[in-house]
Amino acid sequence: MSTAIVVGGGIGGLATALALTRRGWSVEVFERAPEVAEVGSGISLWTNALRALDALGVGAAVREQAIEDVSAGIRTARGRWLSRTDVATMRARFGAPVVIHRAALLDILRAAIPDRVVRTGISVTEAGTDGSVVHSGGVATADLVVGADGIRSVVRRAVCGDVPARYAGYTAWRAVVDIDEPLTEFGETWGRGARFGMAPLADGRVYCFAVYNAPENAPGSFAEVRALFADWHHPIPALLAAADENAVLHNDIYELPPLRTFTAGRIALVGDAAHAMTPNLGQGGCQALEDAVVLARLAGKPDGLARYDRERRPRTQMIAARSARIGTIGQLSAAPLVALRDTALRITPTSVSLRAMGEILDWTC
Repeated sequence: MSTAIVVGGGIGGLATALALTRRGWSVEVFERAPEVAEVGSGISLWTNALRALDALGVGAAVREQAIEDVSAGIRTARGRWLSRTDVATMRARFGAPVVIHRAALLDILRAAIPDRVVRTGISVTEAGTDGSVVHSGGVATADLVVGADGIRSVVRRAVCGDVPARYAGYTAWRAVVDIDEPLTEFGETWGRGARFGMAPLADGRVYCFAVYNAPENAPGSFAEVRALFADWHHPIPALLAAADENAVLHNDIYELPPLRTFTAGRIALVGDAAHAMTPNLGQGGCQALEDAVVLARLAGKPDGLARYDRERRPRTQMIAARSARIGTIGQLSAAPLVALRDTALRITPTSVSLRAMGEILDWTC
């Protein structure tokens, strides 16, 4: 039986462990945290990700705990629509994306994996292309080592050396909010150097995020976030007012430069360890799920890891580059450029956007 060590117990790591287990591999997941958990954040799962989840055998379980994404488009800070999503056409063309709490997605993936597979509280300090992994409990070896340990990946050093992450120039605050008033309009709002997004969750709460230009590692405070968006259109101030400050997540946004390879020896990288991207297309987690399915399909075959690299690297790097460009446009702050951007959004036909989305969403296993 082929053996694999997966370093990292996030979405990409658990999905890869599940994919390999379903193909008969003996798998161990080393997760440094004392438990696999993520709170305070939602995730959009586009139809490419749902196909991957179906291939993993958990698509139905995810849909049961998710809600169809009813994002309506992009507005200005005053509430004027810049673009409206043709939801019916999108559903007919690609199928309906869904939104789910990240913790629920992790629970579903974890529940589908045998209990013995995931080992928490294990910190990996080094990985070798020979399949060796040095960790806090000793040394382990496997036929395949999967680096699913995020943007600051330890495993990646054995593949590409030290690759510093790049700061995208903006910071994000994320929250899951209870609000008394039912919301019917969702989507994003773009201002000058700042954006706000909101999406429904199945339990009636709202996942929202606030993004604005800031120096790297600027501390900021949630009171400042509330003040920054105080005069934006309803219900943005109400959502921020309802957010629990103790449960809000604050993270600077980083990305990886394009790596020259995702594999070396017995090592393969997945998810953020391979292609950490800005969240502007909602594809970070989706691409990690694709990675898991493709890697499990190819691993163990002649030149399987080289084939994985050839299949996954061009696609993920294309999506990462596109996401970065959208972030640059969305974070424009100079008034004349913002005016040009907003005009371009208003006059761009929906068909153009749908064609561009097709390159991403038409992926199949």
